[in-house]
Amino acid sequence: MTSITAPGPKVPPLEGDLRPGTRLSGRQRLTRAALGRNPIGMIFGAPYALFIALLFAYPLFLAVWISFHSYFFAAPGVSVPRPFVGWANYTAVLTDPAVRQAFVNIGIFLVINVPLTVVLSLLLATALNAAIPFRTFFRTSYYVPYVTASVATIGVFLFILSPSGIFNHVLGPLAPVPSWLVNQNWAMPSVAIYVTWKSLGFFILLYLAALQNVPDELYEAARVDGASWWHRLRAVTIPGVRQVTTLVSLLAIITGANLFTEPYLLTAGGGPDGKSASPVLLIYQSGIEQNHPDFASALGVLLVIMVLLISAGVWLLQRRQA
Repeated sequence: MTSITAPGPKVPPLEGDLRPGTRLSGRQRLTRAALGRNPIGMIFGAPYALFIALLFAYPLFLAVWISFHSYFFAAPGVSVPRPFVGWANYTAVLTDPAVRQAFVNIGIFLVINVPLTVVLSLLLATALNAAIPFRTFFRTSYYVPYVTASVATIGVFLFILSPSGIFNHVLGPLAPVPSWLVNQNWAMPSVAIYVTWKSLGFFILLYLAALQNVPDELYEAARVDGASWWHRLRAVTIPGVRQVTTLVSLLAIITGANLFTEPYLLTAGGGPDGKSASPVLLIYQSGIEQNHPDFASALGVLLVIMVLLISAGVWLLQRRQA
């Protein structure tokens, strides 16, 4: 006996979708390609797009233009010649020993800060995601430094890392001489540890959000198989939050590339002898304090290119491992 299934109810097309058999004109195709299926979304997104264009895109293009000219700040309304100099500013940047030292400093910072940030934030988020006593208190405690003003927390670290501070009292004869922030070998690592501590709460929050999407069934299956905490971390947790690990790594790299406040306040402007100076700090010093915005713009463009290359490399590496 043959059974006949009645056709189901017809589902009307979604708003913005075409009815079957409808063809678009050339003008309609162009409009849809530019504005999407729902042009009203472009209207709501236009204010933010304008904000991005005015505060980010325009200054970036202006910096590129300045980097190819002999440029300096003049009084308002005064017209001064700013001739095109080609790659001269980039040559000056690449041959400047202070710039090379600043990029070495940032390399040291990233080598310390990025692994510490990823490992500590993941481990702490895993612990705070479990049913432990005072879990809400600990979550809040780790997030407080992130929302606290940098000037206040830097004041605390200046006291802790001073020659008569807590660290030196605990270490005794093992404490470095000269002390941490005035020591050529320990100044940049001290800055990296401070930044790791201050930003840890934000990255813990990202991992906590990612851990909510890891199915509990996977942990239960691992426990049934006799997997230890370490094996559950390697086989379930780390693969489940891989995308957030990429995000955390990229954000940590961008944070390190934009390092300014910490060396400016902790080490009195990049000391000792420029061992904790960052490229952004040099941009401020050369562009604002010394009135060489052309040099500073060339350094800024090179810094943007470096961050993009490193970020692309991290993204490709994580994508291959996925």
